[in-house]
Amino acid sequence: MSKIIVTGCAGFIGMHVALDLLSKGYAVVGVDNLNDYYDPVLKKARLFQIGNQANFEFFESDIANYNSLKEIFDLVKPDYVIHLAAQAGVRYSIQNPHAYFQSNLLGFGNVLECSRHANVKHLIYASSSSVYGANTELPYAVTQNVDHPVSLYAATKKSNELMAHSYSHLYQLPTTGLRYFTVYGPWGRPDMAPWLFTEAILAGKPIKVFNHGKMRRDFTYIDDIVFATVALLELSPGVCSSQASLMPDMPKTPYRVCNIGHHQPVELLKFIELLEHNLGQEAKKILLPIQDGDVLETYADISELQQLIQFSPLVSLEDGLSRWVAWYKSYARKT
Repeated sequence: MSKIIVTGCAGFIGMHVALDLLSKGYAVVGVDNLNDYYDPVLKKARLFQIGNQANFEFFESDIANYNSLKEIFDLVKPDYVIHLAAQAGVRYSIQNPHAYFQSNLLGFGNVLECSRHANVKHLIYASSSSVYGANTELPYAVTQNVDHPVSLYAATKKSNELMAHSYSHLYQLPTTGLRYFTVYGPWGRPDMAPWLFTEAILAGKPIKVFNHGKMRRDFTYIDDIVFATVALLELSPGVCSSQASLMPDMPKTPYRVCNIGHHQPVELLKFIELLEHNLGQEAKKILLPIQDGDVLETYADISELQQLIQFSPLVSLEDGLSRWVAWYKSYARKT
């Protein structure tokens, strides 16, 4: 039975990935510091969902603490690592940059060090569509230059890709960075639009709509994100015949990055309209200018992922929002 360390296991994506791995017969070791960036009650509720499963073990630990993380790696001796722990949020990175230095840079460096010393077969880590920053060529492709981030969060994710490449090159550590595009679904984050809008609309409160709603996002349902993440696990870039290195002069480097998106951007006002339909209530909108760190559109080129794992997003935004609203109402009743 392969052992997999999943950092950020009490997070939105982390919980779903851990549950899927367990259902497929892997032994999962979760690591999370349960911080208070948003309500830890939600994180503990997610953790409870995983804790009911066999072959799961949890360590409450901060990835920025190297000695603590190394102890876990030495004890577990993982075959694979899926690194999903990070300080999330574009806008929060403007308010509290030190949290991003600590978790996304120091923490990721610790994960790389522990993974190479543990000789893991494959390290998968969460990057972000935000690395595309000021790019205007659409759809976003992994072959594009991503040297112009427009937020500190994006800069740390770009840094993660560079750090991973150096470890893949120096130590032959197989790494795959996943550029996730606007993930939503049950157990989502309270700081993201689906939750913020749903909560406000049901309470009859206004919602803040930035850039007057004239932004487009490649909303991607959590089940599609999980499918791609887990499908890539045993498809190490050092083994996969269709390996795609971003450094053609170093073809033997076991490194790749992939976009995971729905490949169908939707205008924010359309998203709100669909949400209103599912809630049976109209939103009170406060139309505002675009915020610092935001981009006008995200749109994923997923051709590489289609080639690697025959990836094809299955959940439409209409269906996904219906599932989201059903979950939210159920969760709200219990809390």
